[in-house]
Amino acid sequence: MMYIARILYPVEVLGPGKRIGIWFDGCEHHCRGCSNPELWEQQERYRAEAGAVLEMIRMIAGENPVDGFTLTGGDPFLQPEALGELLDPLREISEDILVYTGYLAEDLKKRYPELLARIAVLIDGPYMEARNHALPLIGSDNQRIIYLKEGYRERYAPILAQETSRIQNFRVRDGIISVGIHRPDYAQQLKDAAQRKGLTIDE
Repeated sequence: MMYIARILYPVEVLGPGKRIGIWFDGCEHHCRGCSNPELWEQQERYRAEAGAVLEMIRMIAGENPVDGFTLTGGDPFLQPEALGELLDPLREISEDILVYTGYLAEDLKKRYPELLARIAVLIDGPYMEARNHALPLIGSDNQRIIYLKEGYRERYAPILAQETSRIQNFRVRDGIISVGIHRPDYAQQLKDAAQRKGLTIDE
């Protein structure tokens, strides 16, 4: 069993190309200003069998081009067994697997070397709101982009050359999910824009 909150496609702001984004549910870092605080606590509604998750991913990949995967959350490494169940099947579709984690790479290398061996790119470190400069791919400038597979450095260069991060909105059954590296004042800007249009955004 695993806790997976959402699967979105095509995610184009968290890595190069059209990617399948997988959001793990559960995180113990609880960083101030986190863009997904609703995914801190593991919820039973997000509990799923690995087979069901992979079936959905294979269905998307069977009908669309997939340039890679971005695994975020939550924190994928809070569920190392679940992460391990997914990595090899995902690599059969694309070996470009980018994983976001609030843990440090040095600690993960000691605890989960077999998982890191199957990941292409790791972005590590806790999010620090005061150090959010809307840079491409990273939430705050203390975080590191680590090429576990050196061959992917050139592939990621164009997106990192952008001056600022980009945001992508997905319409889902119960609203809109905003994906990407948001500025610290993004939530207030969104509320202000909605208010100007006579709309109210629930907390």
